Amino acid sequence: MFEAKFQTFRDEGDKTQSGARLKALRAELARQGVDAFIFSRADEHQNEYVPPSEERVAWLTGFTGSAAIVVVLADRAVLFTDGRYTLQAKDQIDTKLFSIEHMIEKPTSKWLAENLPTGAVLGYDPWRTTSDGVERLEKAVKEAGSRLVAVKENPLDKVWTGRPSPPLTPVVLHGVKFSGEEATKKIARIREVLAKEKIGVAVLSDPASVAWTFNIRGNDVAHTPLPLSWAILPREGEPQLFVDARKLSNEVRDALAKLADVREPRELEVELHEAARGTSVRLDSATAPARLAEIVTQAGSSISKGADPVTNLKAIKNETEIAGMRAAHLRDGVALTRYLAWLDREAPGGKISEIDAVAALETFRFETGKLKEISFPTISGAGPNGAIVHYRVTEATNRKLKSGELFLVDSGAQYEDGTTDVTRTIAIGTPSQEMRERFTLVLKGHIAVANAVFPEGTNGAQLDPFARRALWEAGLDFDHGTGHGVGSYLSVHEGPARISKLGSAALLPGMIPKRALTASVSKIFCLSRNVKPGSKSHCSALRR
Repeated sequence: MFEAKFQTFRDEGDKTQSGARLKALRAELARQGVDAFIFSRADEHQNEYVPPSEERVAWLTGFTGSAAIVVVLADRAVLFTDGRYTLQAKDQIDTKLFSIEHMIEKPTSKWLAENLPTGAVLGYDPWRTTSDGVERLEKAVKEAGSRLVAVKENPLDKVWTGRPSPPLTPVVLHGVKFSGEEATKKIARIREVLAKEKIGVAVLSDPASVAWTFNIRGNDVAHTPLPLSWAILPREGEPQLFVDARKLSNEVRDALAKLADVREPRELEVELHEAARGTSVRLDSATAPARLAEIVTQAGSSISKGADPVTNLKAIKNETEIAGMRAAHLRDGVALTRYLAWLDREAPGGKISEIDAVAALETFRFETGKLKEISFPTISGAGPNGAIVHYRVTEATNRKLKSGELFLVDSGAQYEDGTTDVTRTIAIGTPSQEMRERFTLVLKGHIAVANAVFPEGTNGAQLDPFARRALWEAGLDFDHGTGHGVGSYLSVHEGPARISKLGSAALLPGMIPKRALTASVSKIFCLSRNVKPGSKSHCSALRR
């Protein structure tokens, strides 16, 4: 029997505790003199995956999706999520305590402007809210006639009993045989960008940028080999790397000491205040907490907003990284082929469950001898479960794969030489004519994107309609992006490359995209029959 080594099937959310926890939170808000509080599923770095000590949304609401914002007022509470998770949210939270809003159709800022009581004080955590986020909140509270304040102590943490400790996993060196470039050369290239853009200091608040720059990896968050860390990189002078010393072996510390002044994270505020004096500071608008902007402003310096200078450098893979990605995908492809052959033999008998399918695929990857982690929790959705975008099978939802239904498996692996993300929609037994038709429409979208020839400077938003045209002509669509960038033994969802309606970054040679359109076929099948996703009728899923 197969066994999963990198994921469990427990339901990590627990909505049965939400009532008591919400009551305790409201009491703490009153103690702090705050009428409302807003927070998201975010840590200090805005990571996609966060350590257990940062899972505030799941602790309060029971919702475990990766996209969530929660607003708590004295008389109501709201959870905002996007189209990938609306079905999951309804299943996981107590809708008597929390209402659900679509964060794209009804942005949080608009909801606040319309619903905050006049004169109310809205609190936020400045370490877990970006400066751009604060600007949107300020505009919303002004429109509502309310006031915005940064809390000194996160009220959720004050009432979160038994909160897990922050992670302390070892930092490891990522050799040049995988990275293709010494860290000293990367730092020099970053400084060229700073000089070109006339920036004095860059703050690397995204741990993936820090990991890429210094050729290090870690295991502080699930599925992404990141060491939680910060860096201050001046155009001239020694860089500073902020990482908990308990994570560093003597070998790693000695290697990093040749590249930077290695300090504790608690020293970041003081050192940034000093480094910012008399120069412009680049803060990543997507990941830098508002507190860092406050520090720079207090130092009397100017803030240069935008992506940190590592973002594009990291996204454009060098020859070694591209070769590594090819090797990783070839290895992963063999494992996937073995898995599909096993599935073809076993699934029609009706004895294979969603969990069995996850464990089998993970085992085939593990048997390569190279698997370090999975790159995200495997989405294994049979029949109606596949209609839940980003569905995660649990012991409570586990379902058998049945003949005559569609099965969605969306999975990926982390190897030292590359990261993979593969989606397949599989017909168990003989597919119906309707299934074939929907699959063909999605296949046309795949072919259109794959064959697209476009000029330099074209962005993902301009390519996105290629994937949708055949569906649109049939009166169909999907509520997610078409594709995303993939890191090199880093995040499986890597910016700035993105093929979607919101993909504004230019697609450049060396970027590695993953087209997530394959999974659309089964959800399109569901939509085409006017079947409500998640119902017991036959339908399956799509994903971003």
